[in-house]
Amino acid sequence: MLSFVVLAVVAVHRGRATAAEPSGAVPARSFEFTYQVHVPANADSGGPTHLWIPLPQADGYQDIRGLRVDSAASHVWGHDPEYGNAFAAFTPTMQQSVAGFDVVLRFTAVRREHRVALDAAALQNGAAPAPRDPDLQRYLEPDKLVPLNGPIAELAREHAAGDTTPIQKARHIYDYVLATMRYDKSGEGWGRGDAVWACTSKRGNCTDFHSLFIGMMRSSGIPARFEIGFPLPENKTEGDISGYHCWAEFYLAGLGWVPVDASEAWKNPAKRDFFFGGHDANRVFFTYGRDIRLSPDQKGEPLNYFIYPYGEVNGQPVKNLQTHFSFREVSSQLPAVTR
Repeated sequence: MLSFVVLAVVAVHRGRATAAEPSGAVPARSFEFTYQVHVPANADSGGPTHLWIPLPQADGYQDIRGLRVDSAASHVWGHDPEYGNAFAAFTPTMQQSVAGFDVVLRFTAVRREHRVALDAAALQNGAAPAPRDPDLQRYLEPDKLVPLNGPIAELAREHAAGDTTPIQKARHIYDYVLATMRYDKSGEGWGRGDAVWACTSKRGNCTDFHSLFIGMMRSSGIPARFEIGFPLPENKTEGDISGYHCWAEFYLAGLGWVPVDASEAWKNPAKRDFFFGGHDANRVFFTYGRDIRLSPDQKGEPLNYFIYPYGEVNGQPVKNLQTHFSFREVSSQLPAVTR
């Protein structure tokens, strides 16, 4: 079993400018996270398995330490060329591919609440310079499943009509998504982040909520981006995590990136205002963006989003990867952080 350890992950995604923060103590959580992958035996593959696993990112609201990868298969670190997301790329031997192999990713994180003061003074004066982000234009462009024409553009025009400022447009779009969508994972179609499907079906999970929000924002000329990671149960200190959670940010010139979590607001109506300008600490962030192409040598189509492991054999996606995610609180009595 080979082990690779990075003592601290300190890289910050380019352009991660922060908006004005409320003063006072900042809620935070400190925890150990385990991300396990089993690649089943593949005796009839005719070729080795290539595997990519996303890595968590550090930024102004998340510290990552002690990142450790355990696997018999060798790997290299990499970043996708468009968003800069970090990953580990595994190239096992043919013998390992035939027999199957395991990967265990472990790290310790401190996640802080991200909350932006959207008061009149902050919006007028700003508190952070505009990020010199060469990819800011990307967040005004469509994704494969988030077009900016047709019904998405029509909805944006209808529900931001008469608004004179970006923040007014953003709030009306947010309110429209909450009033129209419902959190419902029954049947088929949900979870792909298809903005047109979401505006037609008016239901789905976090991916669908935020795809509609992002599409309407971009159609209104406001940069918006997709972020994905895992939720942490609010009232538990350890346990398994069944799947991902995603959220969004939009950009205000002179202020920076503003957090939004529309699906959590739908599930928690009392926090509707909080989640327009706030992300709580009950999450861990991994990657940005949609239509992600990995390197080296990904042969398949770009990934719709990147939170689960992705594997290929002879250029074809591997369908039977097995995963398990869990966390354990390191300290429930964190020292207060103040701004």
